Amino acid sequence: MTDDRMLSGCATPLLEDCRVAATGSLSSVLCLLSSVFCPLSSVLCLLSSVFCPLSSVKAILFDLDGTFADTAPDLAAALNHARASRQLPPLPPDIVRPQASHGSRGLLKLGFGIEPDAPDYDVLRDIFLDYYESNICVHTRLFPGMAELVAALEQRGIRWGIVTNKPQRYTVPLMQALGYAERAACLVSGDTCAHAKPHPEPMLKACELMGIAPTQCLYLGDDLRDMQAANAAAMRGIIARYGYISADARLDSWGAHGIIDIPTELLDYLTL
Repeated sequence: MTDDRMLSGCATPLLEDCRVAATGSLSSVLCLLSSVFCPLSSVLCLLSSVFCPLSSVKAILFDLDGTFADTAPDLAAALNHARASRQLPPLPPDIVRPQASHGSRGLLKLGFGIEPDAPDYDVLRDIFLDYYESNICVHTRLFPGMAELVAALEQRGIRWGIVTNKPQRYTVPLMQALGYAERAACLVSGDTCAHAKPHPEPMLKACELMGIAPTQCLYLGDDLRDMQAANAAAMRGIIARYGYISADARLDSWGAHGIIDIPTELLDYLTL
């Protein structure tokens, strides 16, 4: 979930992250350049796969909303609270769910048909976010199979962490409420770095915090920007098809390394 009221984070310079996290990997450098020279991105990432063989998996990184946890019910409740403030009826959960990964901007557009330049936008955003912050984990749960996946990773000594566009003010309390904040090797939020996904900087920051090269990480996410960020950081991106993906999404065009339907299927990719 993104939020216009970003906190000032620890903006690590991108080149420093590249130098630290790439650990000599040409693929990291090439795919980092792809985020700067967008027209060349497909060529650069193709070159990275040619010149730099994939490494064994030593860490798993997860998107949060729609991948690690099913946050849509609490986001829908916050949106409907904001709608009630304008005497509007609640939206059904199945209408809100596909937009739950698109942050306050996407949800307010769904709920009110407005963009950030609308006169009431800031007021409605504050109503929405204040309610969400106070009710952040009422109905939110891990996706079925996620607890088993995390337990299996920990048993195998594979580190795991979160890379999300959700601001830290929501990421940390939510992970604490779920009981997984202390177990994660890193929690990288949307305002931890100067850039958020699809930029590779948060991915490289997570690698730096874990001390693991990007080519040794898998990233599981449910949005196109997740796969773009993974590719730009020279990680293997896996699509969580069980997440908040619209019915008309063309997953074959996302540039993913694989697709899973339940979290535990990710274990099949650990030997690649």
